[in-house]
Amino acid sequence: MPFIASNGLTEAGTSKTIAAGGMRVHYHDVGEGEPALFLHSYGPGTTAWITFHKTVGGLSQHFRCILMDMPNFSKTGPIVYHEGVHAVQARTAVALLDTLGIARAHWVGNSQGGQSAMVAAITYPERVAKFVMGGSHIGTGGDRYLMANRPSEGSRATRRALDDPSRDNIRRYLSVHIDDESLVTDELVDYIHRAHTWSSEFIEARRQSVSLPHDYTPDLAGIQAPVLLIHGRYDRMVPFEVSIAILNHIADSRLVLLNNCGHWPPFEKPTERAAQVLALLRG
Repeated sequence: MPFIASNGLTEAGTSKTIAAGGMRVHYHDVGEGEPALFLHSYGPGTTAWITFHKTVGGLSQHFRCILMDMPNFSKTGPIVYHEGVHAVQARTAVALLDTLGIARAHWVGNSQGGQSAMVAAITYPERVAKFVMGGSHIGTGGDRYLMANRPSEGSRATRRALDDPSRDNIRRYLSVHIDDESLVTDELVDYIHRAHTWSSEFIEARRQSVSLPHDYTPDLAGIQAPVLLIHGRYDRMVPFEVSIAILNHIADSRLVLLNNCGHWPPFEKPTERAAQVLALLRG
């Protein structure tokens, strides 16, 4: 069986669905202790399980790990929205916590999930204890880069895969997102392709949805929750200069830059990333 957690747990064996925020929310609930909400990366076919399955086995020994699939990803939704996508995701995550009876949690995100954790810390500060982000933009709709090109190579590869989700385009998109191309296996390509194309309803909801740009830069200085930024040195989707910019705005922040790593540290450098997450959440 593919993509099994280090403690033997599987995606199907931990799958849960609940009504929250006016939609069906799909998630995984593993471990006991303080709650930690995990929000996954962006891109066609991305799920909470594929993003975090390599780290949840170890982290669930210390925390109750809730891995949420974002609206219109995996089996959460489908919904049609016309607003900033990170606001939608943060609101949905809070609705899930409400439904589960959780008042406050740590938030652990990567890419879009990290930015949605940041938006939650701005919009719902009482719900966020500490949070992790990285490979994340400041503004919904992207940022102006000082040194890197825009659109990034990762953005272009993602756009091609969204417009034409063939296995070849998905393989190309994954090869740009992951620095170690040996990790881009046929098994991973098939998983991502199936997760993105399994439902015509979800495809249509994504087609009709519109994410409106919003710049969160003015709000960063007001964030009170401690934040850890974890970024891949060779991220070709979101250049690491964005995490440096965030570090400059949030007083209680620290940055870890992982060498030989692309846009997907939980998948590519799971042991290192999990150790850094534990250091923040337990420290």
